[in-house]
Amino acid sequence: MAIKPKKKWKEISDILLQMKADTLREIKKTVKSGAETQSVGEPSGDIYDQASSERDRELGLLLGDREREKLHNIDEALLRIDEGEYGICEECEEEIPLGRLKAMPFARHCVKCKSDLEKLQAQTKRFEEDRAYREIPLGGEEEDA
Repeated sequence: MAIKPKKKWKEISDILLQMKADTLREIKKTVKSGAETQSVGEPSGDIYDQASSERDRELGLLLGDREREKLHNIDEALLRIDEGEYGICEECEEEIPLGRLKAMPFARHCVKCKSDLEKLQAQTKRFEEDRAYREIPLGGEEEDA
């Protein structure tokens, strides 16, 4: 009976494995090009060239983080397939439609629950930003002390 979930999700599993291979290939390419750029040693060019190089390096690191998270999500999806828990929304426990899974094979939520979660995250982020701005001192208070 444990084989059935794997057979049911064979196509999705193949998609996930291909995505993982592609992602690993991209990471290797990024690491290789980053190593070639860093091996130059002395900074060259004017300050604008250096700033551009630094921005490119930071962008590469950011993309690397994104790629690592994608790999993590792919591995989790493959694990859920193995455990027979794949295709079930973690929020409402309903089946995630096959079309969504083909488009986003490592989806953990149905469209409605994902939308609700994103709205909640946006509200929380706005609340946190508003609170942070309220905590910034405006000046005059320190002079009175």
